[in-house]
Amino acid sequence: MPQEKKSTYTGQTDARRKANAKYLKEAVEDVRIRVPKGQKAIIKAHAESQEESMNAFVVRAIDETMERDNEE
Repeated sequence: MPQEKKSTYTGQTDARRKANAKYLKEAVEDVRIRVPKGQKAIIKAHAESQEESMNAFVVRAIDETMERDNEE
């Protein structure tokens, strides 16, 4: 049986959960990427070495690449 993910928001009230859901719906979009087996661990380790989350690292990598591509 798969282990359930534990929420990082312990003790959250219903109001806080609703506010978080509203923010996520209005302010952000999801993008799913797929990487070869083993690559996720490499990306995560690199992001941690840069003291950022995997999400922050991927967003930064995309932004920097698009900026560089637009300079050409």
